[in-house]
Amino acid sequence: MSERGPAWAESYPSLPYTIPFVVFFVFLLLHDYLTFLGPWEYVLRAVILAAVLWICSRHVVDLRVRLIVPSVLIGVVVFAIWIAPDLLFAGYRSHWLFQNSITGGSKISLPDGLRENTVVLIARAVRAVLIVPIIEELFWRAWLMRWLINSDFRRLPLGTYSTYSMVVTAVLFASEHGPYWDVGLIAGFIYNWWIIRTKSLGDCILAHAVTNGALSAYVVMSGQWQYWM
Repeated sequence: MSERGPAWAESYPSLPYTIPFVVFFVFLLLHDYLTFLGPWEYVLRAVILAAVLWICSRHVVDLRVRLIVPSVLIGVVVFAIWIAPDLLFAGYRSHWLFQNSITGGSKISLPDGLRENTVVLIARAVRAVLIVPIIEELFWRAWLMRWLINSDFRRLPLGTYSTYSMVVTAVLFASEHGPYWDVGLIAGFIYNWWIIRTKSLGDCILAHAVTNGALSAYVVMSGQWQYWM
């Protein structure tokens, strides 16, 4: 993967890694204000995020996978970890450790009227499986874990880490997932370990995509819509 790109990216090398995540996060914050768009909100969000990735980050995205089967297995393991507590322990997620004024509550972001809308389900799944893994792996594993060691992060190979950068990245990744911070923390450490092990952005993207794909299928088939935050 070449981390050199347009002139603006040379002057501000962090931007290709961070801009898509910022746009993604802004959409999360604005979700309640975009409901007037109905089902087209989900299509619009997927299209804009894909466009931002292409315009800003295509020169730093490397989708080459070195370890296909292990990466898929990692993704399946994280999926199992994600849903296991709620399956094993009734009322687990309602504990104050997971739903409070800091982490927020477990809520369903997809309104009743849109849960059988094919356009919405496809757009939501595409975003979860094809777009979000790239955005998040660029930000958390390819950028933050190295930037916390050296602001000139491109001097460090992918997978470079310190105890500090690994822990901080995992904790912040967990905080992004609100009341699911516990499983998010475990997932963060697993994904961090995988980029350390593989030195490959593509392998981490694949593992993350498998997790999100399995979770999306589980949500639609089981009606556990709270997992689609």
